[in-house]
Amino acid sequence: MAEEYDLIIIGGGPAGLTAGLYAARSMLKVRLFEKEVVGGQTSITDIIENYPGFPKGISGFELTDKMREQAQEFGLELDMVEVTSVDFSGPVKKVVTPSGEFNAKAVIITTGVRPSRLDVPGAQELTGRGISYCATCDGPFFRNKKVMVVGGGNSAVEEALYLTKFASQVTIIHRRDQLRADKIVQKRAFDNEKVDFLLDSVITAVSGDGLVSGVTVKNVKTGEEKEVPADGIFVFVGNLPNTELFDGKLTLDERGYITTDESLMTSAAGVFAAGDVRYNLLKQVVVAAGEGALAAVSAEKYIESQE
Repeated sequence: MAEEYDLIIIGGGPAGLTAGLYAARSMLKVRLFEKEVVGGQTSITDIIENYPGFPKGISGFELTDKMREQAQEFGLELDMVEVTSVDFSGPVKKVVTPSGEFNAKAVIITTGVRPSRLDVPGAQELTGRGISYCATCDGPFFRNKKVMVVGGGNSAVEEALYLTKFASQVTIIHRRDQLRADKIVQKRAFDNEKVDFLLDSVITAVSGDGLVSGVTVKNVKTGEEKEVPADGIFVFVGNLPNTELFDGKLTLDERGYITTDESLMTSAAGVFAAGDVRYNLLKQVVVAAGEGALAAVSAEKYIESQE
């Protein structure tokens, strides 16, 4: 027999943890499911400088661990298990996991995003053998090595700066003629003697016998290609929403993000979405947390309207 809840949250990043805090504090019976790491991608971020209240910055792990602790203090139930199927077609929302079936009056989806992969010859074979999508996880393996960072946004440049703690040289490669990162972040990179740049350029192939040894780089304006030696490649070229579970159950936009109204309700009554799983211009912890709070309040009002 399925366990009964007021609210189920799918995803344990900042949006899900904040939603859990607000809902549990409002005396709702809430269960949160997270299949991998509490805190999501934020938990593996080396330092967060722009979350209010931490003037000297805070590590992603410490920030999200504090969020988890606070939410559980108010009674949030946390379950480290993957949700395998959902049924949002009726007034009772059904969620299935390997550990059982669960019913809820409302659901909040905060499944976030995952990194886009480098899609060139050699990349798939050498992922985990020199190609990485997490500088915090893998940076220490590249002490005194030469590495490349693919991308020009905040994530790419911040991770490049982090890698200078270990690598002897960090080359940022970006397809445009200027970076997209915040000016203050760019300045730190330009001022760091370990960081150099390959602009107007893309990687067209990765080479290596068992481990990455180099890349083929193409200038997008001239078409010229050249071989560049490298011991590692760190990729930060955008994200894909984790919404496969909801395809056919909810309305998604052309990129796969969940669409919502202003209360963050999806196309299914009583089902809400918050954080990076919705498309927005600013993928930041503070935005995800704010949306998590709004989704929880909206879900509470929806539950009250059904009783």
